[in-house]
Amino acid sequence: EFYSLTENPENVGGLDVLKDWLRLRERAFTGAAREYGLPAPKGIALIGIPGTGKSLTAKMIADLWHLPLLRLDVGALFGSLVGESEERTRRALSLAETIAPCILWVDEIEKAFAFGSGDAGTSQRVFAHLLTWMQDKTAPCFVVATANNVAALPPELLRKGRFDEIFFLDLPGTEERREIFTVHLRKRRCVPADFDLDLLARESEGFVGAEIEQTVIDAMYLSFNENMRRVTTADILACLKNQVPLSVSQRETVALLRGYLAEGRAVSASRRAPAHQQAPVNGHTIALETFDPART
Repeated sequence: EFYSLTENPENVGGLDVLKDWLRLRERAFTGAAREYGLPAPKGIALIGIPGTGKSLTAKMIADLWHLPLLRLDVGALFGSLVGESEERTRRALSLAETIAPCILWVDEIEKAFAFGSGDAGTSQRVFAHLLTWMQDKTAPCFVVATANNVAALPPELLRKGRFDEIFFLDLPGTEERREIFTVHLRKRRCVPADFDLDLLARESEGFVGAEIEQTVIDAMYLSFNENMRRVTTADILACLKNQVPLSVSQRETVALLRGYLAEGRAVSASRRAPAHQQAPVNGHTIALETFDPART
């Protein structure tokens, strides 16, 4: 499907390493790049904790590179008739090549490789066709594959040649959370300078971007229903205390995903100094780690 909604990079907090990588390739699909001898980039895989901005990044790339954004719905590829799924896959990829240069966003790509035992090998054939196309395609289709469940991804998908880089999107650091608060306050007609952003960033340790956005919205509902008064830092702090972040409710999943980065199997999307600490999050103590991209 053609996705008309894109996202300005200024509205995406943090992810500075990923943004630098993208800006370096901003002119990658121009005639000047071809004439210079540069190949068109193949794509990137975005792996990480839910709510950290993977889907948002796909929309940001389309805006930054001024290219159309296509979203591939993997579930819609599968049909009930013999050969229908394979034909739909060929047709979808052929359409992307016709529109190219473009961004092809494959959201939650792990769902494409959930092989069914009773589908007579259809899933495996669709999987094989996708892998072959990603490896051999000549049309300038930049693939942005997002994944939450690393364990469900086949190793052959993530090898070099299919993606130019694999990025890991971690829990945002303090400065990134400050940027995220600024983005969402500004989007909702609030003046960021009226808030104690440093305090909000400190008190939101362990929160992902989507949770920070929801906290701002909850605080605005609170103030709206009290005679439409202005939302305050205190309102947001109160809402933070009432929310249990993913870093607490899914701490095992977070630890598993971070292990993927610690093993050097991906590059951190954010530039932060390495650190390890135990931090309290809404009454729970969780391990918070950040990684230096240079170590990967």
